[in-house]
Amino acid sequence: MSISWGYSPKIEKYIPLADFPADRYLIIARQVIENLGWKLSHISETGLIAYTPISFQSYSEEISIRILNNFAVVKSECVGIQLLLNDYGKNDSNLEKFFHEFEYAQYHLQEVWDQKLTEFHEMIATQDDTYFEKAPLATKNKIKNVLYLFFPQKGYLVTPILVVLNVLYYALMFVISAIYASILFSRQPNSGDVNLTNEFLEMILNFGVNNRNLVLEGQFWRLFTYQFIHGSLWHLFFNMYALIYLGLMIENKLGWKKFLFIYLLSGACGGLLSLSFHQMGIMIGASGSIMGLYGAFLALLINNFYEKYARQSLLISTLCVVSYILINGAFGQRVDNAAHIGGFISGFVLCYILTFKANNFIVLKPIARYAVSVILFLLLSGAVLHFSPRYQTEEFYKLKDDFNKNLMSFNGLMHLKISQSKDEKLFLINSEGIIPAKKNIEITKKMQSLTLKKIDAFDREKKAEIARKSYRAAMLMYKDVQADSTFRYSKTTSTEIGDVVMLCYKLSDTLSKMR
Repeated sequence: MSISWGYSPKIEKYIPLADFPADRYLIIARQVIENLGWKLSHISETGLIAYTPISFQSYSEEISIRILNNFAVVKSECVGIQLLLNDYGKNDSNLEKFFHEFEYAQYHLQEVWDQKLTEFHEMIATQDDTYFEKAPLATKNKIKNVLYLFFPQKGYLVTPILVVLNVLYYALMFVISAIYASILFSRQPNSGDVNLTNEFLEMILNFGVNNRNLVLEGQFWRLFTYQFIHGSLWHLFFNMYALIYLGLMIENKLGWKKFLFIYLLSGACGGLLSLSFHQMGIMIGASGSIMGLYGAFLALLINNFYEKYARQSLLISTLCVVSYILINGAFGQRVDNAAHIGGFISGFVLCYILTFKANNFIVLKPIARYAVSVILFLLLSGAVLHFSPRYQTEEFYKLKDDFNKNLMSFNGLMHLKISQSKDEKLFLINSEGIIPAKKNIEITKKMQSLTLKKIDAFDREKKAEIARKSYRAAMLMYKDVQADSTFRYSKTTSTEIGDVVMLCYKLSDTLSKMR
C-alpha cells in the first residue's frame, strides 16, 4: 500500500483512452462507483465526482475522473485536513478498488450499452459542465507544489498574503529580539535575571501583543496586531497550516473581502474574550482568527454552500478538528482557549450574517450586512470593556515580590545564637526584623490603593496582617533582648512569632486551593 504525502494528499492516474470512447469510460466509472457504494456528486460530459463513505479511518476522499486530451485522469484526494501530512494509504486503496471493479463493471454492461448511452447523453444535457471549477477541492487542485501556497491567485488571494505577513513578522520579531537580548546581556552581564526579564517583556509589548490593561487603557489596535505575533516556530507552523487549509476551502466561496473581514474581526472578538479571562500577561497568535474561519466554514456548510455528499464529509472533518483544538485548549498549558471560543463563535455569526440568503421580502445589500456585523462587534467591545475592570494585577505582583523578599529576612531571626553579644542581637533584630517589617507595612499601604480581583484582594488583606504581626513580634523580641542579655524570649514574644509563621503557612495553603 502506497502512502501519499503532501499538504493535500492525493494520487492521480492518467489512463490513455486511445480509441475507447470517453462517454463509455464515464458510464463504466459511474457503475463502478455505484457498485462500491460511493456517493456520486456530479457527472457531466467531461467527468464525474464522487465521495467515499465516512468511517473511523477516513473523513472521506473525493474521487474524480476528468476527460482531458484523450486521457481519463482518475484521482483520489483527501477532503478534510490531514494531520502528519499523509493519507495513511487511503487514496491508493481507493484507486486499487476502482480499477479492480472497472473490468467487472465493463463486462456486465456489454448487453445494455445502447440503453446506457442514451440515458447518459440525456442526463448530461442538463448538467453544469463548469461545476469542476466550483467543486470543494477546486482551489486545492491549482496548487501544483508547496511554493504555490505562498502566491496569490484567483480564489486564493488573501490567504497567501496573510501567511507571508505572519512569517515575515515572526522573522522580524526574532531578529529584533535577538539583537535586543544581546545588547541587554552585554550591557548588564552580571545583573539580576529579573531586571533583564522585565526589560525584555517591556520590549515585547512594543510589538503589539494583546494585554488586558493596555487595551482597557485605550490601545484597541492591539486586538488586531496580536493576531500576527507567534511565540515559536511550531506555533507559527501549525497556525499557518490551518490557515492555508481554510483559505483553500472557503476563500473562493466567501470572496477575499468577506474572508479578510471575518479573519480580522473574529480574531479581535477572540482577543476581547481573552482579555476578559486573563488579568495579566500577554496574548499572542492567529489561533483566534483561524478558529473564526472554522466557525465561518461551519456556517457555510449548514447553509448548503457545498454539495450534499461533500458537505457531510467536510462537516465531520471540521467538527473533529475544532473539538480537538478546544479539548486540547481546555487541558493544555499556555493555550488561550478563551480566544479560540470567542473567535469560533464570532466567525460563525459573522459569516452567517454576511452570507445567509434572505427571502423575497427582505433584501439586504452587502453594505448593510457589513454594517450589522460592525455594530455587533462594537456592542461586544463596549460590553467587554465596560464589565471588565482594570485589575492592577501586575502592579500587585511587583509589590508582592518586594513584600516576600522582606519577609524572608524575618527568617534570619530564627537563627540568633545565645553566644552572640547583646549589641549583635539587637542589630540583627533591627536589620532583619524591624526594618523589613516597616517596609512591608508601607508596601501593604500601597497595595490598598490597587483594584484587584477577589483572590488577590484576600491575599492583600492577609499580607497586611502578616506585616503588622511581624513588626509587633520583632519589637517584642527587641525589648526582650534589651531586658535580658541571655536572650530568653517571653511567652508573649514566642506566641507572636508563632502566629506570624502559622499565618504565612495558612495563607500559602489557602491561595493554592483558591487558584
